Amino acid sequence: MPNDKAVSDHYSHGNLLNAIEEALGELGKTIDSVNIEDLAPVDEFHIGGRQATKNFLGQLDISQQEHILDVGCGLGGTARYVANKYNNKVTGIDLTEEYIETGNALCAWVGLDKNIRLLQGSALSLPFKGETFDGAYMMHVAMNIEDKLQLFNEIYRVLRPGAVFGVYDVMQVNDGELSYPVPWATDKSTSHLVFPMDYRSKLSSAGFEVSKENNCREFALEFFKVLRKKTEASGGPPPLGLHTLMQASTADKIKNMIFNITEGFIAPIEIIARKK
Repeated sequence: MPNDKAVSDHYSHGNLLNAIEEALGELGKTIDSVNIEDLAPVDEFHIGGRQATKNFLGQLDISQQEHILDVGCGLGGTARYVANKYNNKVTGIDLTEEYIETGNALCAWVGLDKNIRLLQGSALSLPFKGETFDGAYMMHVAMNIEDKLQLFNEIYRVLRPGAVFGVYDVMQVNDGELSYPVPWATDKSTSHLVFPMDYRSKLSSAGFEVSKENNCREFALEFFKVLRKKTEASGGPPPLGLHTLMQASTADKIKNMIFNITEGFIAPIEIIARKK
């Protein structure tokens, strides 16, 4: 689909694995010595980084025996965190082939390739049988997906009854014209933000029961404030970070995202639901 290609092209880097390896070298790390905490600055591609991951996943009741689905897994950073913490099985799917290739390599570097399988594909047509997974989550994914009902229908289909599904997305919270580019889109042609009530409605239509919604706006603004102070104190960004992914456009994308949040147009929102 043309839109799929536009989204994938937006995220593609071209030489990502080598860029990560070179940045790790500047930090005194090698493929043999790197761990998941070393990789966190680059592979937690969502507002709040690793702390947001901990806050979010702590609400999903994940256990050691479960097989979890990571929808829009990116480089697999969250999948690695889950597999490392719970010693369970995680399957991830993402549209961007380079992210999948890089993510699988990173899993091997940190010895988690037996627990994690990352696949290239569309979240709108999941290549899994029904009732395969014990739980699922997505973090900063549906901003690029217009047909959210189809997305939630597919996730519902592959979850077992009673499974918890967590969403952590950037959502529209007030009317207003957004400034672009932002981390998930160069312009509004591939940005499909809707209000939390639209998420709840589509989740309910798919069969989910929504139990919780958290607006993380203040957490986001504090995160960016602390990040800015650290960057200024260090005289620039560290060798490895989200700038490794976004490259030359990083400053503009982050600046616009902070502006859009500060102006009250958007906010990162957590929604927790369960398959009935």
